[in-house]
Amino acid sequence: MVLGGVRESFDVLFRLFGEGCAVASMLGLLEAREVAARVRVEDLREAAARAAAVLEAAEIELDRRVIAREELVEALALSAAETTAVTEPETDAESVPAPAPLPGTTVPPWREGLPVAVLAPDYQRILGMVADRSGQGPVRAKEVAVVLGLEPTPAKVEGVRSKARRLAERGWLW
Repeated sequence: MVLGGVRESFDVLFRLFGEGCAVASMLGLLEAREVAARVRVEDLREAAARAAAVLEAAEIELDRRVIAREELVEALALSAAETTAVTEPETDAESVPAPAPLPGTTVPPWREGLPVAVLAPDYQRILGMVADRSGQGPVRAKEVAVVLGLEPTPAKVEGVRSKARRLAERGWLW
């Protein structure tokens, strides 16, 4: 059966060559190859779109986990601070130097005389960037991420947005 199909193809080609239609048959072959290439490109585009969707979902999940961890650390620190305040005698706040901030530490509520140095470095950088842009209107989280040297991926932008929101909720940004 296969040999018959090949023989028929050769017969068609010989007839076309004999009739002066060799160019038309070459165009037909090229068009067939173009269609096959177009189908392959579309299949690859669909696969890339599926991979991008999976990547975006993974980035969102990662961001949620980071925020959950930060919230837990903050809640535990507040709980520990309340416990320490009850069990330790009061001392003069001005005589005790503020401890160096650690990455992932909580953002204390702003109050008069509280230095920016009590914030973790990421929060200090966000405050500095927003202060530089004061008077120029609202600042987008994506712009902050780019200025801070982060890639503007959804996970990075959401991390910056949650930090800025935390600063605003505690009175550091107004």
